[in-house]
Amino acid sequence: MSASQAELARLAELRQQIAHHNYLYYVEAAPVISDREFDQLLDELTALEKKYPELITPDSPTQRVGGSPISGFRTVTHRVPMLSIDKCTTPAELREFDARLRKLLNSKSLRYVVEPKIDGVAISLTYVHGLLDVGVTRGDGERGDDVTHNLRTISSVPLRLHTDHPPALFEARGEIYMTKADFAALNEQYKAAGERTAANPRNFAAGSLKLLDPRECAKRKLRLFTYSTGAVEGVTLATHEETLATLRAFGFPVNPEVRFFNDIDGVIDCCHQWNDRRSSLPYEIDGLVIKLDNLKQREELGATSKHVRWAIAYKFEAEEGITRILDIEISVGKYGEQTPVARLAPVQLAGTTVQYASLHNAAQVKAKDIRIGDMAVVVKRGDIIPHVEQVLVELRTGSEKPFVFPANCPVCGAPTKLNETETTYVCTATATCPAQLQGRLESFAKRERMDIAGIGEEMARALVQSGLVKKVTDLYSLTEEKLLTLERVGKKTAQNLLKGIEASKSRGLGRLLSALSIPNVGESMGGLLARAFPSLDRLLAASKADLAQVEGFGPTRADSVWEFFHSPTGQELVADLRAAGLKLTEDVAAPVGNALAGKTVVVTGTLTKYKRNEIEALIEQHGGKAAGSVSKNTSFLVAGAEAGSKLAKAQALGVPVLSEEEFDALLRGG
Repeated sequence: MSASQAELARLAELRQQIAHHNYLYYVEAAPVISDREFDQLLDELTALEKKYPELITPDSPTQRVGGSPISGFRTVTHRVPMLSIDKCTTPAELREFDARLRKLLNSKSLRYVVEPKIDGVAISLTYVHGLLDVGVTRGDGERGDDVTHNLRTISSVPLRLHTDHPPALFEARGEIYMTKADFAALNEQYKAAGERTAANPRNFAAGSLKLLDPRECAKRKLRLFTYSTGAVEGVTLATHEETLATLRAFGFPVNPEVRFFNDIDGVIDCCHQWNDRRSSLPYEIDGLVIKLDNLKQREELGATSKHVRWAIAYKFEAEEGITRILDIEISVGKYGEQTPVARLAPVQLAGTTVQYASLHNAAQVKAKDIRIGDMAVVVKRGDIIPHVEQVLVELRTGSEKPFVFPANCPVCGAPTKLNETETTYVCTATATCPAQLQGRLESFAKRERMDIAGIGEEMARALVQSGLVKKVTDLYSLTEEKLLTLERVGKKTAQNLLKGIEASKSRGLGRLLSALSIPNVGESMGGLLARAFPSLDRLLAASKADLAQVEGFGPTRADSVWEFFHSPTGQELVADLRAAGLKLTEDVAAPVGNALAGKTVVVTGTLTKYKRNEIEALIEQHGGKAAGSVSKNTSFLVAGAEAGSKLAKAQALGVPVLSEEEFDALLRGG
């Protein structure tokens, strides 16, 4: 039985419509029909082809999923090698890359393209006279595996080029990937079925392409982004921008986040922005790829034996993951703040196993609609505490539970209330809450503050729970006899602790002010106050207006300091400090040089030659300003061992980084 002219026309129309709607969905990201309507078109085409099987063509949308598994993978040699890209991690290395290219090309300026580096599987798709002929993995760059049977199942991979005049040969190159939401949903399915789960979306995508049965691969919801070409005949391209436009015109999805810049400064600024917004993408990226736009310049530069010279990858540290929020607990801070903390199903982030993540405050929980049982994107950057970036609402089953903040402090039972900004619940028992006292005690004893070795979380908890310390100044009433009543505290430990407490009395006013947990007064602020008012008596005599004149303060901090010391609790504190014999003055050193005149310097990491207060005092003695955070106005960063987020931010902003030795040399030179 032969098809009628009307049926032949409908067959062609259906194939054209389905291809068009696939293009709108995957390339334009602007679908005009629902999934149900699309399925109806596909069902109608399937019925017609079942009726007339002789009319089925290889590029028909119904032929994406083959009928049977293959027996193994054929090795295919790439017509043009798929070379790797060198990588870097700092703005300084990007500037070196730019300088190297300008020197080799004898050019003062170059045009760059910046693309997100999809954390997926590199792939080559070759079309002969417009029809998909073969799809191959990158492999070793010279040869890869033929995975055409699986690539055909991916709806965003065109089976025929979207043109009436296809070139004789056209090779598109790109990345096969999986979205975060699809990865989480599939992992949940496998977990429920007792099957092995994947560690991340990339592993899932790679494993899917190596399946022998395309019907299984079709269930994986893989996707494609293309970003370059390989071997082509009948197409002339001059720039990367033209390449992307051609790929898009032929029906390939192209990442909409691609950006072009006429100098390396724009590239570096773009990289810095992506550090903050990478987690907002629905798929994983592990960096950015920076390429020359001009293809003739690329050809002139060529490649080394390992990688192309005209591109470089700016790599991020792996620091995101998807996991389930098992519960939400409350942590009480030194100011009584009730910080919600998510207890997570264990997830690997930046080389560590993460089981808890900060939810910051009540406002964040509400804004992100975070619920117990949600699947969530968890982020860990450098040494910063992990936090929940977003929840995957589309994966909810209806069993998730909204979190209700407790009306009473979970530690002391006192009522809680929203703070003035209505962002955070706080415990109202400021003076008697054990959790607040423990937090203040830990803060007081830190190395950069009163530097009392031996008082960490466990000791602080023991001192508070035993009743030996009911306020911070009770530290100075401790005796060896009292300390020996604590579990696991021996004579030597008690004696060393008492030596540390005694030594802390001479730290000076600046470190003491930083240690007292005055609201709105951070570590560096204590030093600023002490230099402006070198004795506690002068500080107590200052008005709010006087305090507001201190650099970096203003009315809000001034109010906090004044009210802290003039409240009944503050007056009692001052009396206790005097009675304990603490040094309540600051030795303000005279300037010894101007090597750092006009410079803003930030110090981070573990130093070997200086204590933090010592190096900050040196900075100021040499005319500089010691700041607590890195910004574009920072002159340079002094970095010790185990430097974390401040070092990363300095590198991202292009702020010079000095070692302690280089800092010393700078001072000697001034």
